[in-house]
Amino acid sequence: MSEHFDVLIVGAGLSGIGAAWHLTQQCPDKTFAILEGRDTIGGTWDLFRYPGIRSDSDMYTLGYNFKPWTEKQVIADGDRIRNYIQEVARDGGFQKKIRFGSKVVNASWSSETATWTLDVQKTSGETVQMTCGWLMMCSGYYNYEAGFTPDFKDSESFKGQVIHPQFWPEKLDYSGKRVVVIGSGATAITLIPSMTDKASHVVMLQRTPSYVVSVPQFDPMVRFLLKFLPEMTVYNISRARNNFITQGIFKLSRKYPNFMRKLLLKQVKAQVGPDFDMKHFTPPYNPWDQRLCAVPNGDMFKALRKGKASVVTDHIDRFVPEGILLKSGKVEKADIIVTATGLNLRLFGGMNIEVDGEQVDMGKRISYKGLMFSDLPNFSNTLGYTNASWTLKADLIAEYVCRLLKHMDQTGTRIAMPNRDPNVKEAPLLDMTSGYVARVSHLLPKGADRAPWKLYQNYALDKKQLHNGKLEDGVMTFSKPRKVARPTQQAEPQKRYAS
Repeated sequence: MSEHFDVLIVGAGLSGIGAAWHLTQQCPDKTFAILEGRDTIGGTWDLFRYPGIRSDSDMYTLGYNFKPWTEKQVIADGDRIRNYIQEVARDGGFQKKIRFGSKVVNASWSSETATWTLDVQKTSGETVQMTCGWLMMCSGYYNYEAGFTPDFKDSESFKGQVIHPQFWPEKLDYSGKRVVVIGSGATAITLIPSMTDKASHVVMLQRTPSYVVSVPQFDPMVRFLLKFLPEMTVYNISRARNNFITQGIFKLSRKYPNFMRKLLLKQVKAQVGPDFDMKHFTPPYNPWDQRLCAVPNGDMFKALRKGKASVVTDHIDRFVPEGILLKSGKVEKADIIVTATGLNLRLFGGMNIEVDGEQVDMGKRISYKGLMFSDLPNFSNTLGYTNASWTLKADLIAEYVCRLLKHMDQTGTRIAMPNRDPNVKEAPLLDMTSGYVARVSHLLPKGADRAPWKLYQNYALDKKQLHNGKLEDGVMTFSKPRKVARPTQQAEPQKRYAS
């Protein structure tokens, strides 16, 4: 006999634990469980253990809207973020609802029973079935089992150690070693200053530079306001302020890319000094075509000025026994090579999805309000912002799902599904040039040119449509279980219910 729940949440990371909190508070009568493929809470913030692992968003916006961030650090390290997530699970009283070592490999929807049936693979190798009325995917967007590493020619010839940050050895000793970090994204920017404490020298080897911006590690305004105002009030003020600044930078970057390019490069120049070759921090693309990299208190720039780290911009020809041969002919010597070359994007943990016996091709679906998909019932996915903190969107999505569940109870319906509009023009789901997006763009659901199918990267617009927008918007249909149409019979028509 399979266990049945009103809601099943897949993933016990930042999104899943937040969704469980909202569900507990807003729909206390709903039964739910959290399925987590690993054996701990925390998701990304438990998986990554490389030196210096930290958020690249401020914690006043990366934190939940219901629990203030009380640590002094604004850009927090992984341990502190993991502790924060664990506190929410403990305070919410739903730790026992988490099923660890439970990976969902298949999800099958039945319109006749209005249920999802999940095949869940346990760590022991056993596969069990669980059913639910609503499936909340909170599993992130990349493959936890394999990071992305290009096929470097002659990589087996290198005599040193090659490491991907996603699988950092627990007791790696890099004292006195020369380290080459391949990559220029947030991971590389984090690793390099963090490894200079023990390594003899750390090199950031990049093919293409990224935009980087120095941000303060601590917020003196918050410490001051806490002397006069309640903790939650100060948190909300800081959250609104930082979100406003982030959105402002993004909008300016889109509208005035040349101005923002000059501004970003000017702040880097001021920190690396007049003799530094700025080609290493001058990308060929516009700001926010890819995500900006945060440098807390300018630690990366300090390491460069002190000579503990350096940047090389070149193409890799092949690996050699002593390091890496570059296209320029130079050999970059190394004892350890870190391939901070990115992630493999994978939605829904790689699980298979079926609706009434037919396999779903997500590449042919359109995103609805950034959380559901065309013609896919009782299914939501948490996809945070790419131009702001992930949790800003995650909170909105969880609250919207709670609205839907309560509306279905009020109307006596059990199925909610956005019907695809044949007139919408498809667009890329994520408007970014990042490699991890480009590699799988053909597999991703699509965006569209108009609401409610357009994916906004804008908190104010999303809050308006998800918090205050009508549930009955002419696209979303609410219905009761029905028999699936057979060759000799017609399906019962769906009914609409006023909200």
